[in-house]
Amino acid sequence: MVISSTTDDYDQNLHCTFASRYVRTSLPRFKMPDKPIPKDAAYQIINDELMLDGNPRLNLASFVTTWMEPECDKLIMSSLNKNYVDMDEYPVTTELQNRCVNMIARLFHAPIGEDDTAVGVGTVGSSEAIMLAGLAFKRKWQEKRKSQGKTYHNPNIVTGSNVQVCWEKFARYFEVDLKVVNLTEDCYVMDPVKAVEMVDENTICVAAILGSTMTGEFEDVKLLNELLTKKNKETGWNTPIHVDAASGGFVAPFLYPDLEWDFRLPLVRSINVSGHKYGLVYAGVGWVVWRTKEDLPDDLVFHINYLGSDQPTFTLNFSKGSSQIIAQYYQFIRLGFEGYKDVMKNCNENVMVLKEGLEKTGRFNIISKDIGVPLLAFSLKDSSSYTVFHISESLRRFGWVIPAYTMPPDVQHVSVLRVVIREDFSHSLADRLIADIVRVVNEMEAARSTDNTRNANISTIKTRNTHEGEASEHSKREMQLGISKFWRRFVHGKKSSSVC
Repeated sequence: MVISSTTDDYDQNLHCTFASRYVRTSLPRFKMPDKPIPKDAAYQIINDELMLDGNPRLNLASFVTTWMEPECDKLIMSSLNKNYVDMDEYPVTTELQNRCVNMIARLFHAPIGEDDTAVGVGTVGSSEAIMLAGLAFKRKWQEKRKSQGKTYHNPNIVTGSNVQVCWEKFARYFEVDLKVVNLTEDCYVMDPVKAVEMVDENTICVAAILGSTMTGEFEDVKLLNELLTKKNKETGWNTPIHVDAASGGFVAPFLYPDLEWDFRLPLVRSINVSGHKYGLVYAGVGWVVWRTKEDLPDDLVFHINYLGSDQPTFTLNFSKGSSQIIAQYYQFIRLGFEGYKDVMKNCNENVMVLKEGLEKTGRFNIISKDIGVPLLAFSLKDSSSYTVFHISESLRRFGWVIPAYTMPPDVQHVSVLRVVIREDFSHSLADRLIADIVRVVNEMEAARSTDNTRNANISTIKTRNTHEGEASEHSKREMQLGISKFWRRFVHGKKSSSVC
């Protein structure tokens, strides 16, 4: 990176119109530059680099919110310099977090009084929330085993193979075995019957998914609760349930209020949900709530006072921004129950638009169920000539980011495309996506037809050449035979003449 040596040149470059007038060599990648550059040049350089990123609104692989109202953007910008962990310095932010926890717990029918405080905490996404819930289950199980004089070194969690990778991380990081129920082509989510069969005395919880990452489908938590209650009575184990509602926690209460999956079921002891998914907040916020105070062991809560006062904390992270928590509270009071319901209904309607459009093509099987997270997973009816991976790659030409992937073990031969419908995905965008998918598929069909014609022509030419070759060989043999006969007659005739 070249910087002008004179002060006049340097001052002139402080107000450069475009960064390329200033930067004349490759940008630093491994070593910090020796000298500063003007702020507008630094901005222009980075902004130009970011132009090569995809458009977040066309990234239909992600569940994460990509649009918020300008008023909320202002709140986020004004609180970027607040460290959430400093509760004594920023008591109002702490209060907003507590309000969010109370609202979420009541949304999930936690058994608390009108004036009681719910038990929960804001986290950095559902990954941290799952870690905290898992640790609480492990500690409760260990305490019970110790009190019974039994071994407490081999805990396990039962879940389906469709779980998000953060469950595998928890199991590996905190030394918990993961007992996995494999999927089948008839059931792309965890089978409650098989799950309960896997439960043993070392099971710290069964994790059910409300909104599978693979297909968006809700697992049957109510049936799981019934079967597990029966087994607990038979064995005396009292195995609990955790609901991973990362995707569906802010969908089910508004679209399917009568669906029993939450704290209405006695064995559900904790629930996590992602505020940055259908909670409608930018990336970086999740929530975990417990049924009662007894479900969160006291020795997992730390008390610190070096930030100004006694502050209880139960998180894996320490410092983190306040802006997403503030944004979550904004959405709660801005939209209310009816507002969230309207957003989710709109998302569901756009799913149906996309589904109907794809079904009309006659080329796809719809994998998703009608009841679940607003997404559409679909596979090809015929993948002999091209695959969902080809379609996914081709759609990037139009800016769409749509993932193609294989399903988990036992059904890994099934490959699907998945489109996540978020608030900023409109009816017109759904129509445009359908048109682009049809265009891509038609191009591949045409290419296949051209290849088939080319292969047929090549085959015809080879056959003709083969026949012509055979005819030529036959002609040669006929000619050689004729010459041979003539020569024999000629020689025979000379011999007869001479003898006479």
